[in-house]
Amino acid sequence: MIVVATDAPLTAKDLKRLAARAVFGLARTGSSYSNGSGDFAIAFSTAASMRVKQTGSRPAAYEALGGDAVSPLFDMALEATEEAVYNSLLQATTVQSKFGTAEAIPIDRLREILTRK
Repeated sequence: MIVVATDAPLTAKDLKRLAARAVFGLARTGSSYSNGSGDFAIAFSTAASMRVKQTGSRPAAYEALGGDAVSPLFDMALEATEEAVYNSLLQATTVQSKFGTAEAIPIDRLREILTRK
């Protein structure tokens, strides 16, 4: 599960789009999205201007970011998700159970592979 939090004033439609971009960040790391994988994301905004207030019979008013201003947030959600996956993989430790051993990624070996030309 991916949770994207922002203080940017985004509409529900743009929050849904922001969550989708976070899932794209997961895809960049090699996720296969197989049936039943359960990969999903939610996004929410803490912007005070987006809180709906009861105003009697009048429609509620709010100010949200325009379409062009949202694009950089999409990039940020994608990149933050990708970075979070890599960080968690590289912080893992080797674990053992009655089912076997799951080895941690050898960071020195990974660094060597990544520096090859």
